[in-house]
Amino acid sequence: MRIRYAVSTTVFWGREHHLSFEQECEFLRSLGFGVELWPTIKGYNECRYEKSNWQRLAEATEGMLVSMRSRNGNPDVEQWEEQIECAKLLNANLITDLQSFGIREDAEETEDWDFPSEIVRIAEDNKVKLCIETGNLKTVKRVGKRFESVWYCLDTGYANIDGKVGFMQYVDDLAERTAHLHLTDNYGRRDDHEPPGVRGGISRKNWEYLLEALNKYDGDVVGSLEMMPCSPEVMIHQASKFLFDVLKWPGRPHKQPRYTGTIYNPL
Repeated sequence: MRIRYAVSTTVFWGREHHLSFEQECEFLRSLGFGVELWPTIKGYNECRYEKSNWQRLAEATEGMLVSMRSRNGNPDVEQWEEQIECAKLLNANLITDLQSFGIREDAEETEDWDFPSEIVRIAEDNKVKLCIETGNLKTVKRVGKRFESVWYCLDTGYANIDGKVGFMQYVDDLAERTAHLHLTDNYGRRDDHEPPGVRGGISRKNWEYLLEALNKYDGDVVGSLEMMPCSPEVMIHQASKFLFDVLKWPGRPHKQPRYTGTIYNPL
């Protein structure tokens, strides 16, 4: 199993603005991380994936590992096609939740699958890896059974708050086809998006179980730190310390010498 790491732009929420994107990418690049793009800046509706933004996205992320979180809500086929073509340009995995994919959380086998089938076709035509983010486990598995080209995004925070299905069950059922991880923590009540390793959060036993399960397969996995402020430096430091110093996960990103002195301060 090969694992590479990115940081979701949610870490910059409340600090980012329309002119800060390049600095955010440079900051993550300096730490050795890739970037997972969120479709919008907090508080704004403009989508990053509109074609007018493609050149800027490509230039700012050049040479970086990139993944993309799908538009929220109910994007139509045209919007899906646009973001899939953007993912192709950036060589990015595209992660979607069930709702954006056009599937209800409790979808039955008999439901209309025409819309998601069209999305999968467009992704396949563009050779973009489409990943379904953890939601209702039965429904996520049903999507995987129906579409062989679709992979899973295992969200550790969601798996920790499901009162009906245990964390290890998510791992057992999804690990073989997991291509993306949302590495986040919480206290078991709501999806707080804390850095991995918070006291009283996901147990070390569960973290170790996840890595052991992933190591059983010859996968190429992106582990994305999906956290929300505090400060980006503190969140990335806390998550890295837990994953790499405590749990001994492989492939730790390292600060890049050519970016010595790079800081993140968009305000």
